[in-house]
Amino acid sequence: MHRFKLFLQFPKPISYSSYTTLHRTTSRNFSSLHTHLHNVGPMASLLDSRAVVRFRGPDTLKFLQGLLTNDVRKFGEPVGDANLTLPTPNLPSVSIPPMYAAMCSPQGRFLYDFFIYGPTRFYGKLDVSGSRPGPDPDELELYADVDASVLDELLETMKKYRLRSKVDIENMAEAFSCWQRYGTNLTEKSSSAEEPEAATVGWGGAVDQSGMSASRGNSLGWQWHKDPRLDCLGFRGIFPSNTIPPLVEADKEAGEKNYLLWRLEKGVAEGSTEIPKGEAMPLEYNLAGLNAISFDKGCYVGQELIARTHHRGVIRKRLLPLKFVDDCGKEVKQKVAPRSEVIDASSRKKVGSVTTALGCRGLGLLRLEEAFKGSGTGTLAIQGQEDVKVLAIRPAWWPSEWFVDHQQQSVAA
Repeated sequence: MHRFKLFLQFPKPISYSSYTTLHRTTSRNFSSLHTHLHNVGPMASLLDSRAVVRFRGPDTLKFLQGLLTNDVRKFGEPVGDANLTLPTPNLPSVSIPPMYAAMCSPQGRFLYDFFIYGPTRFYGKLDVSGSRPGPDPDELELYADVDASVLDELLETMKKYRLRSKVDIENMAEAFSCWQRYGTNLTEKSSSAEEPEAATVGWGGAVDQSGMSASRGNSLGWQWHKDPRLDCLGFRGIFPSNTIPPLVEADKEAGEKNYLLWRLEKGVAEGSTEIPKGEAMPLEYNLAGLNAISFDKGCYVGQELIARTHHRGVIRKRLLPLKFVDDCGKEVKQKVAPRSEVIDASSRKKVGSVTTALGCRGLGLLRLEEAFKGSGTGTLAIQGQEDVKVLAIRPAWWPSEWFVDHQQQSVAA
């Protein structure tokens, strides 16, 4: 398949200067950046960096509940009659929204992230033969979108924890693909849990597909869902690898690095490379704000350290969006690499480090007090490249309790 790369061409250097508008919102060097991605309509990217795993068996929920940071029990909860919308007896009615979660080491360090998808709930749907109801509800089946670069390691790790649990863990990377749909117009026009234009496509939609899905048992049933982390990230879904998702024109999807740039602007890391495996503390990488952690679900691997840090209420370092500029404030491209140190330009003290970089944008784990002190473009710089200045950007989605002033007040109280 030949893919159309929308606007950005890689690996050539990226030029943003003709598309970029920088808005400084306060004298404390808080700012937000809009590139040309904010001026185009919805885009969709096939995520080659992600793969699909299937969990199936009667112990699926119990198994995942003891490993993941989020509460997966919702996938086993009954759906009330008030939520049912059945134009025909054979039309599946409700799709459970996906969930974002992480798996940690016993020391509370990040290992892997998961987008968990539950099955569409069926009411009166027949099996392929048309002679009886569909799958046994006790045989729960969940799918997970995971980092493809650590897929084999992830499968091996989870199988070590399985012990005697009745759950099958299967690599479905060949059968299914992960997609993201995003863009300014798309993320601003709907607050529904499912993609508004795609709500009539596939299982759970408003169009009666019963004649096709119940009698022939074809591959319908996969649809776009609102990204469980943030509304501004758009919509996400897994689809059979031999099909093009709804609302995506064949051979016209945008390159995956467009989606990476979209995330960098929002300050959101993804996967075990951008969130360093075995090193990252989930709360410093903002996983609580991305709806990946439940603080009232009970025990899971690594829960003690995460809960203690959360209830202490003070997190001095966080992952931030970064913009790289020169002394005149002009963007500099392809000069900063991951793991570059960010320093205070005047004191030469280390403030943090760059975790991800693309063109003139990046993510960095920085100490909040130093990252946002003073104003202007010369406060932060790259160690060994003092001509490259760093602008730390406060994301609009951050809750107020993450701000430095609020944390200082909490400690004083």
